[in-house]
Amino acid sequence: MPCDPEVLKQVPLFASMDSDELAVLAGQVERKTFAPRQRIYKMGAPAEHAYVMVSGAVRVTTVDEDHQEVVVDQPGPGEFFGFASMLEQTAHQTEATAIDETVCVEVGRDDILVLIQRRPHAAMDMLAVLGHQFHAAQQLIRVRASRHPNEVIEEQATLGERIADSVAAFGGSWTFIIIFAVFMTVYTAINIGLGRRSWDPYPFILLNLFLSMLAAIQAPVIMMSQNRQDKKDRLRGELDFDVNRRAHSEIQGLAHKLNLLGDRLGDVEESLRTKA
Repeated sequence: MPCDPEVLKQVPLFASMDSDELAVLAGQVERKTFAPRQRIYKMGAPAEHAYVMVSGAVRVTTVDEDHQEVVVDQPGPGEFFGFASMLEQTAHQTEATAIDETVCVEVGRDDILVLIQRRPHAAMDMLAVLGHQFHAAQQLIRVRASRHPNEVIEEQATLGERIADSVAAFGGSWTFIIIFAVFMTVYTAINIGLGRRSWDPYPFILLNLFLSMLAAIQAPVIMMSQNRQDKKDRLRGELDFDVNRRAHSEIQGLAHKLNLLGDRLGDVEESLRTKA
């Protein structure tokens, strides 16, 4: 439905425009009302329009490589969403859903061009929108990067692997060394003190048998724990690579969008010089 100029006055981006400019813009854009839980646009759909929040609540989400839904943004009144994809004329990378009954102004590329021609300073507000989206992407990367490799490994650990970690941790501690040294000292002292009545006289063949059995069991258990540590290191490297790749992709995409906006501003400036 056509948009009422009074509705546009509620949007900070359009509030400083005079009545004539609002009337022209209102004749181009549309005012749309979305019911709670109604999808405004879906991921992968052609980005023909962007939206400006007037009232209500919207959740903008995407799906990561683990097929988990991630909240990218929750725009407030007067804020754009779906703007970058519309400007770049690519498919939406996110999905927007109304949480409550929501009123939005639907804006197209031509509407943006008219707005910039009539009010060049509006371009700075749009750059602020892109800056907000850039910061939201950075925050999302920081949140996703907080996945701790040890926690991911522990979720998949079996009982045997947990026991191996405990044995390796205890076997490599000063507690084990002290207890073992005390045991060896007491054992040899008792057997030497008993003389002929000792159950394991010098050279302590029974003790050597026990020590050999302990070493034969302890060595593979420690190797199991070391293999799990290698898995943790590999997972940590994979997570670091994934975070760096996502950051690289986001930065490239935002740089491309900023270049497009800069080209558009250059066209507007050239148009204004020609008219002058």
